[in-house]
Amino acid sequence: MKSDNMKSGMQQAPARSLLNALGWTPEEMKKPIIGIVSSFNEIIPGHMNLDKITEAVKMGVAEAGGMPVVVPAIAVCDGIAMGHIGMKYSLVTRDLIADSTEALAIAHQFDGLVMIPNCDKNVPGLLMAAARLDLPTVFVSGGPMLAGHVEGKKRSLSSMFEAVGANAAGKMSAEEVRVYEENVCPSCGSCSGMYTANSMNCLTEAMGMGLRGNGTIPAVYSARLRLAKKAGYAVMDMFNKGITARQIITKDAILNALTVDMALGCSTNSMLHLPAIAHEIGFDFDISFANPISEKTPNLCHLAPAGPTYMEDLNEAGGVYAVMKELLDAGLLNPDCLTVSGKTIGESVKNAYNLNPEVIRPIDNPYMKTGGLAVLKGNLAPDGSVVKRSAVVPEMMKHTGPARVFDCEEDAISAIKGGKIVPGDVVVIRYEGPKGGPGMREMLNPTSAIAGMGLGDSVALITDGRFSGASRGASIGHVSPEAAVGGPIALVHEGDIIEIDIPSLSIKLDVSDEELEKRRREWKPREPKVTTGYLARYQAMVTSGNRGAILEVPKV
Repeated sequence: MKSDNMKSGMQQAPARSLLNALGWTPEEMKKPIIGIVSSFNEIIPGHMNLDKITEAVKMGVAEAGGMPVVVPAIAVCDGIAMGHIGMKYSLVTRDLIADSTEALAIAHQFDGLVMIPNCDKNVPGLLMAAARLDLPTVFVSGGPMLAGHVEGKKRSLSSMFEAVGANAAGKMSAEEVRVYEENVCPSCGSCSGMYTANSMNCLTEAMGMGLRGNGTIPAVYSARLRLAKKAGYAVMDMFNKGITARQIITKDAILNALTVDMALGCSTNSMLHLPAIAHEIGFDFDISFANPISEKTPNLCHLAPAGPTYMEDLNEAGGVYAVMKELLDAGLLNPDCLTVSGKTIGESVKNAYNLNPEVIRPIDNPYMKTGGLAVLKGNLAPDGSVVKRSAVVPEMMKHTGPARVFDCEEDAISAIKGGKIVPGDVVVIRYEGPKGGPGMREMLNPTSAIAGMGLGDSVALITDGRFSGASRGASIGHVSPEAAVGGPIALVHEGDIIEIDIPSLSIKLDVSDEELEKRRREWKPREPKVTTGYLARYQAMVTSGNRGAILEVPKV
């Protein structure tokens, strides 16, 4: 056991004395030590139930012969951090989580891990840590929130943001907004649509790192506690069989996850997180991989914000495994990838069934013949940009209009809510990328304002920042290279014509090469927005969005 390095032999008598101080018995010291990495806190609705998940995991580990030890991981709620400086601290926590988990696990020589994440960046952060540490590791999330109900219809957090936009447009009263405010988030859990948290929890299951149901069993269901106990059993089974994380997180497993991503219609943030996870196993994941996979993978689900169904509906329809069964039968997944159950993907999903062909469309009757995400390239985004095309209305699949240029999110929101954006416009928000933000803020407020004001079928938004999974419409993010490093998005002038052609995977600035070169010579880098603290260190090390905003030591 790895933990013997910490607790066995005369040399480690001091360590044993400290374990005695914890109340450990000699019998417990002989067991494998399983680190239970819980991101429980009392500020995130998706995490308020993780203490109960943690206790269930501890019970499962102990019953299966391990010694469970709970350690913490931080997390940020993107919904609460949205629209102010706090959003600069969302994406950046992914690397803090990975680094701190690596430090904890190695310093204490854990023999295995159970990761208990739920919201947004702590799921990929813990997946990155799992790949680095290569220990027996199982994920069990806190589960999704139930959908809210307003006026007899299911609603979610994206409905709330759009209600604020509708209020700014005079289409909804403050009292009507209050009704949404009190009803769209009715329970603990990650927000109820196919937003980033649920996307990554589903992809964890598709990758093989979570047991069946990890992505979809609602947070308030008792089945979630049973799943947590099974996660404790599973990690001990992995330990006994010598199965470790890198045997599961492989290139083929990541490509399987990307395929499932296309079928589910996941958040564009997955195109930041999959490259970062791939980087940890030495797989150079180019976001352009998305297009050939998307071209052959039909979009089978339209969960909110793309459609009227929610995570509870996906769970009742058979969950992620039912989606994978549709894909596997069509030859679109690698069946030989291993899972934390010890079985292959093929073995795991063979008995899954699609129980609702409207929530999960059969492979021969998809919502779209192509996948949910697309990577657009052109002279405005030579290294790529990302759009959730499954959430784009048909009339915006092709759009040409004048650029309305803003150098920060706040200025764009003021213009949108002030009625200065009109049908046909292309809103450009720049200097919000990984370096430029710094931190690559989500643009849910401006996209929701556009939708709430009734402009979702006539206005596009382009940014070197990113979008929440709750964003919908012609929202094109991760434009690379970003403005802060002199990417073409920094050279756009007010009124320039921008051509977007999602079916052709193209995004073009209608300006001559000669004019662009002239503008490039005149462009000057901006002074850093921050010079101290974690954001300054992050800004110095972070790469562009097309590389997953991974951190690299600057070359001297």
